[in-house]
Amino acid sequence: MANLKELAKKGELLSPGHRACAGCTFPQIIRQTLAAADTPVVVCAATGCMEVTTTIFPYTAWRVPFIHSAFENAAATISGVEAAYESLKRQGKYDREVKFIAFGGDGGTYDIGLQSLSGAMERGHNILYICYNNEAYMNTGIQRSSATPKGADTTTSPVGKVKLGKAQFRKDLTAIMVAHRIPYAAQASPSHWNDLVTKVQKALAVDGPAFINCLMPCRLGWAFQPQYAVKVARDAVSSCYWPLYEVESGKYRITYKPREKLPISEFLKEQTKFRHMFKPGNEHMIEEFQAEVDARWEELLKRETCGC
Repeated sequence: MANLKELAKKGELLSPGHRACAGCTFPQIIRQTLAAADTPVVVCAATGCMEVTTTIFPYTAWRVPFIHSAFENAAATISGVEAAYESLKRQGKYDREVKFIAFGGDGGTYDIGLQSLSGAMERGHNILYICYNNEAYMNTGIQRSSATPKGADTTTSPVGKVKLGKAQFRKDLTAIMVAHRIPYAAQASPSHWNDLVTKVQKALAVDGPAFINCLMPCRLGWAFQPQYAVKVARDAVSSCYWPLYEVESGKYRITYKPREKLPISEFLKEQTKFRHMFKPGNEHMIEEFQAEVDARWEELLKRETCGC
């Protein structure tokens, strides 16, 4: 497990001069990720909140080499950089150990960047891709993505007389990455820093591609008070809405099991995108949400138990 005192000695590789919203959790994800690296890293980020708020020209908050890629091709971009690096090593022109990390939001990962990500995983590039998953296209107006949970109120799946939010369940992208038979895949949360840092260390240590799906509560789109960001992330884990687990060479392991499973209603009521569920007559939406969470959690428990 990660050692907090040792991590603190490394210093900050993301400066405090970024322009993220108060209460945003992606700066925590970046800081924890960079602290986990034991070698120099090159970072690529897809267009999105992270890129916009940390690299407003002519300033940058990054203290590592940083590449801004297009919305849909961060995985392809970092793959090309990694391939060039491997070529230089084979030619004897470069001998330093460097790791390569790409960040993308759920819009640029689950949706329009999926082909790029899938290709990088299939080709076997030695990279780590981290999805900072805020469950919608937050940077462009809070539109629904395939990571948006069923029933959520967004600007393109609004709550009204015809529909009560998004009609579809969210995509299980972590399972899709596992299906690529990559050496390492995991889910993480900034609320459990030790778990996240340890998973990043494991991901950077494997030979081949790795993927981490990290939940990122969004102050703007989820509409909670800034001081509750980490609590919301923790409640997502405690309710098993966002289970923490890893898959190493196809073997599932749950890295955190709540002693007492939090009712999903406690997580939902913290966000205005679910407030319609608590109106009289809509109680069935919470019940259906709970049933879906329970079913996915039981499926995960079975995968861990059977060793598959």
